[in-house]
Amino acid sequence: MATTTSSFVFLKSHTSPFCLTKTLFTNIDGFGHGIGTRRGYRVIKAQSQSDVPKEQVVIVGAGIAGLATALSLHRLGVRSLVLEQAESLRTGGTSLTLFKNGWRVLDAIGVANDLRTQFLEIRGMVVKSEDGRELRAFNFKQEDESQEVRAVERRVLLETLASELPLNTIQYSSQLARIEATPNGDTLLELVDGSKLLAKTVIGCDGIRSPIAKWMGFPEPKYVGHCAFRGLASYSDGQPFGPRVNYIYGRGLRAGFVPVSPTKVYWFICFNSPSPGPKITDSLVLKNQAKELVKDWPSELLNIVDSTPDDTVIKTPLVDRWLWPAISPGASAGRVVVVGDAWHPMSPNLGQGACCALEDSVVLAKKLARAIKSEDPSVEEAFRSYGTERWPRVFPLTIRANLVGSALQWENPVVCSVRNNIIIPKLVRLGPLLEHTNFTCESL
Repeated sequence: MATTTSSFVFLKSHTSPFCLTKTLFTNIDGFGHGIGTRRGYRVIKAQSQSDVPKEQVVIVGAGIAGLATALSLHRLGVRSLVLEQAESLRTGGTSLTLFKNGWRVLDAIGVANDLRTQFLEIRGMVVKSEDGRELRAFNFKQEDESQEVRAVERRVLLETLASELPLNTIQYSSQLARIEATPNGDTLLELVDGSKLLAKTVIGCDGIRSPIAKWMGFPEPKYVGHCAFRGLASYSDGQPFGPRVNYIYGRGLRAGFVPVSPTKVYWFICFNSPSPGPKITDSLVLKNQAKELVKDWPSELLNIVDSTPDDTVIKTPLVDRWLWPAISPGASAGRVVVVGDAWHPMSPNLGQGACCALEDSVVLAKKLARAIKSEDPSVEEAFRSYGTERWPRVFPLTIRANLVGSALQWENPVVCSVRNNIIIPKLVRLGPLLEHTNFTCESL
């Protein structure tokens, strides 16, 4: 890939923020170290960039949001280039739960039926106390006939989305090192290997710690006060559980598990912690820590953890970002926009992180494709329209997920007793709690 060398000229600017050039620098060992931004200045490239490759649409990040956005655009006849910093698809992680809004998007982009054949439909849920006493059971179809719930392996979802893209859509080993907005509104992207490309449109799908979101002025996501162990248990002779989500609630501690396929079961253990704690990469250590937390809980949970390959166990601090009106930056700045976790990271308590990322992808793709093909509205207007439409959807869900998580992590024994003996058995109605899964999406 061709590169250029030139000097930079910094001029004080009093124009609007969308006309300002912001430059992000990072060490080549990855984002998050040595990042600095220059705000309030326009950076003008002194030398022509005619020899730098040009792309109309560049998507940064080949996660769920990035691949779904690329595939949505592809279905609408718009080519994109996806930059992924890893050497291949990042298929680590365990499983994620998709409700009917997520499946509506997957139907629209043409991959849902393939996935349905691989993963079990979950019919309901049961809630228990830490001593194994059943507090309440629900049937999803009785609450909402149109509801569809399945736990999906992240690896399979990514591979399925990627397989539908044209050859060479994803460019691996392409870690972003620097972003520079040019005077004509294009964006110069420089990678850690020194190569550069010029993008008319940039879509940031680069996750919770998004460098693009930081470049746009978003604050770091905030730790919500609890962490989660997760794993994917494997049963070569078939797993023994029925098709329902199982939740177990304790004091400042909760767990859950759900069948994913005939041979796999996803589980989590969520615990309160004043800080995320040290980063531990030894999966066996993580597995033992998870078991220690629930050593006196129902044996079936411990058996599931024991049936989990060590290398699938992970621990993550839960974070979110609240997009306060008139305070938080918009979803776009000129022809740069953020999608999914890069824009609105949320805690997993409603199972809506991936679902909302999928919704974002198809809404944005429709607006962007229309702008590219007709130039009316402009790309900038299309991005603003996307932000205006999606903000009332994702901001309340982020807050709601946070509050639900806080309630489920109560430690006070009296409050937990009220929750387990009154609120859950007698007051909770599942139907209204699932109204946020309503989403209409036509085929692309």
